[in-house]
Amino acid sequence: MASLFWYKNPYDMEKTELLFRKQMRENMKHHYANCKEYHALLDRFGWDGTKIQNMEDIADIPVLPTLYLKHHRMDSLPTSKMLTRATSSGTSGNKSNIGYDLTSLWRMLGMSVSIGRRHKLFSLRRCRYIILGYEHRKAFDKSHKDDEKAVAKTAYAFTYMAPAKSRIYALRYQNGEYSLQLEAIKEALIKYSKKKTPVRIIGFPFHAYWLLTQMKEEGITCHLPKGSVIAFGGGWKEYYTQRADKETMYKLVEEVLGIPEANCWEFFGAVEHPVLYTTCPKHHFHVPIHSRVLIRDVDTFKPLPMGQPGLVNLLTPMIKSAPVHSIMTDDLGILHEGSTCGCGIKTPYLEILGRVGMDDITTCAAGAEKLSQQIIQEVLK
Repeated sequence: MASLFWYKNPYDMEKTELLFRKQMRENMKHHYANCKEYHALLDRFGWDGTKIQNMEDIADIPVLPTLYLKHHRMDSLPTSKMLTRATSSGTSGNKSNIGYDLTSLWRMLGMSVSIGRRHKLFSLRRCRYIILGYEHRKAFDKSHKDDEKAVAKTAYAFTYMAPAKSRIYALRYQNGEYSLQLEAIKEALIKYSKKKTPVRIIGFPFHAYWLLTQMKEEGITCHLPKGSVIAFGGGWKEYYTQRADKETMYKLVEEVLGIPEANCWEFFGAVEHPVLYTTCPKHHFHVPIHSRVLIRDVDTFKPLPMGQPGLVNLLTPMIKSAPVHSIMTDDLGILHEGSTCGCGIKTPYLEILGRVGMDDITTCAAGAEKLSQQIIQEVLK
């Protein structure tokens, strides 16, 4: 069977729609047969995978809130078939823990290759990596390989898109906990700016903002070698109220590091939905063929038309190891027509407004947390 995840053009939805539906049906059947909890959920709704006959049926698939997955572990394969596990980077004590088997990882690799080629993320030139995030622990602490944060795994995987001459981390793991070491990163940037090897920086935008703001206030500029890039991922988390808009961030990056806006990338994803969303030249997250995105009304839970804000529902047939093919995040967003972007990619693009419960988000935030709790209490008992 042709693989959706190794398809060359990651934004050709028209030619891959039948394949997407077919793999969604097969994915649901697998989880129905192999996950006891999910089997009970579908029975409660009177649902099975054979109902997916057109794209409208996709919207009727029962969803799992990420909030539920933070309290309940759901697997569709035995532990012996899980090659790795990853946890979400939530700021609360409860985190999703998702396992990935060989098939799921193979699909993720195909997707990454497809997206990477399309956005020219790959390079044969050696570079130095600065990760503004969690240190990859598996390399030196195998006892924690099953609870490493997904963002740490993702950032480490990013360092294989170009040969790594070196890697340094802003969040170092010492004495059983992570400690932030921005001064060490600052020193490294100054040092690397005097060399010829390009630098690739990836990590949380709030760490980058703190670092670059400090450097600007201290009068430190270190224009990095030609070919250097910066990639933001993971969102602003609990620092959302302190977020800087994209224009401010890109201007700061160019002023302090000499990296032009064209070399500023952004990524979006989740441990429960490890599809790689990468910004286009216009800095929009276009939906790739590996997934679909629905925006749902916070009161009725019904899909909303393009341009209206609501809860973000992410769908993909990628993962075989857990029934996460339709998850409801705690993100608020808007889906826009791809034609309004201007970059040439025709698929819709997702605008993330923030997270449910943030005080400064007044549009559609009311009732969202209540809805999540209602789903958990009344449906996923």
